[in-house]
Amino acid sequence: MNSGNPTSVTIVGAGLAGLSLALSLRQYSPSIQVSMYELREPTMSTTGALMLSPNALQILDYLGVYQKVKVQGYEFEKLSYQDSSLATTDTYSMGSQKIFGYKALRVCRQVLLKELRATCKDRGIEVAYARKFSKVVSEDASGVTFEFEDGSQETSSLLIGTDGIYSTVRKYIYPDVIPKYSGMMAVTSTISSSALRTPKDDGNEHPMPVSVHIPIGAWVMAPQNPDGTELLVGTQNRHAELDKAGWAELKRDDKKLLSILTANQKQWPDYVQSAMENINIRNLGIWPFYVVPYLSTWFSSKKRVIIMGDAAHAIPPTAGQGASQAFEDVFSFSYLVSKLTAITDLDKVLESWQAYRRERVGKVVLLTSKLNNRRLPEAAKAKLSEADFYVEEGKEGQRWLFDPKIKESIDALIMEFA
Repeated sequence: MNSGNPTSVTIVGAGLAGLSLALSLRQYSPSIQVSMYELREPTMSTTGALMLSPNALQILDYLGVYQKVKVQGYEFEKLSYQDSSLATTDTYSMGSQKIFGYKALRVCRQVLLKELRATCKDRGIEVAYARKFSKVVSEDASGVTFEFEDGSQETSSLLIGTDGIYSTVRKYIYPDVIPKYSGMMAVTSTISSSALRTPKDDGNEHPMPVSVHIPIGAWVMAPQNPDGTELLVGTQNRHAELDKAGWAELKRDDKKLLSILTANQKQWPDYVQSAMENINIRNLGIWPFYVVPYLSTWFSSKKRVIIMGDAAHAIPPTAGQGASQAFEDVFSFSYLVSKLTAITDLDKVLESWQAYRRERVGKVVLLTSKLNNRRLPEAAKAKLSEADFYVEEGKEGQRWLFDPKIKESIDALIMEFA
């Protein structure tokens, strides 16, 4: 194999992106030695759920995970927008069995992690937990040597950071880059669907998931278990940035979070008020929207250290594409590696892969921003132009997003160098 092509890959961060990267590499390049390290213990659970669209579900299907998580989540095809009278004013397509082969899926993050971990174990991929990556020691054309917090060192052809928005691996490429606060924070909890006072004779449908809009903002309800009996509920507001200790203190302050979540309760439709009256206090949580500033490159100068997923481009959750774009990163890269030859080595094609991924992520960031603007209070919306808002183009209009044809794109990229 060309010296520019990897014989071993070390992954730092065994979250959704890291586990999927390991599975993809094992599937497409089984001869490559894969090592994976995770800071946390496997017994540490994660909260919350995520929405996955067909572009992510297709990848999970390739990896043999989709059918396992599908039965543990809630399937749907669109997010509905309603006004104060609960009339549907618009929809946002998030999947289509008929057009894309997959509905959208909302599933608990811990469920997806559990199934990815189990699939890795079944395929002989081990994760070294409670190992804290410290720094890169040296890097040259043959590989990279790195160190853990305990002082031990290892060497690998490639070091890939899938260690999230606060990536330690990223510090080697960008020592001074820190995530930037967007100014927006979501406050969420859960309720039982049986607690809703659903109007029976108002002439409206009452689909789920739904985003109810009144002049002061938006309220979201989204099922997150198979029978739709548990709903995530939440709203987003502008909030001053806090430091790490401040966010932690706010997260513990149930009284304050409840007051934010139920603010101006009497101004909302009775349907929403019934949700506010039955919030599960134990499941209150916050999600400050941080983003990674634009990075000119996702790899080091010698191309042996690479960052992917949230480490490279954290995306707010509005379009349901944060995890999905991480899946696209790792799957497209793994497929790219499987196509490398002595002529088309990694050094030659890495920049083209990055350009391909950057273009897609850029379009998703713009889409996310336009969808976020739809949730703003009317006073804030009035300051924006029509071009600042997403307008539904029909399900086929989402083909660029939901049917990315990753393999075909990578094959075409490789052919340019053949």
